[in-house]
Amino acid sequence: MYTLVNVYIRLYPYKMDKLCLNCSKTIIGRADKKFCSSYCRSAFHYEQKGQQTNLVRRVNYILKKNRDIISKLNPKGKTRVSKTTLLTKGFNFNYFTNIYRTKNEHEYRFCYDQGYIEWEDGSCTLVVKQEYVE
Repeated sequence: MYTLVNVYIRLYPYKMDKLCLNCSKTIIGRADKKFCSSYCRSAFHYEQKGQQTNLVRRVNYILKKNRDIISKLNPKGKTRVSKTTLLTKGFNFNYFTNIYRTKNEHEYRFCYDQGYIEWEDGSCTLVVKQEYVE
């Protein structure tokens, strides 16, 4: 005589003792199934990628903040400010997206399209990236 469990096992001959990688509940379904629900699958992968994503998010936040500071202090496209002014606004000189070297060996550092060059007297010239700058 067939019971409901026997019918289920005959219709779905899958392993019943597998555990969800996220919540450790018993998985019912395909033999290669790793998660009990789409929520657990998503939560598991979100947690796995979390550390890498957080690092990128923090760096992008600093770069965007640097760009915003330069663009607010440089409304006309080119201006000169003291390095102290940038530091008091929260500018971080360790983060930039690229460097452009001129023929005179001057280095412009850019945060996306907004750039600056540091001078020995403690000032910085703020510029907007031009098309000829790669």
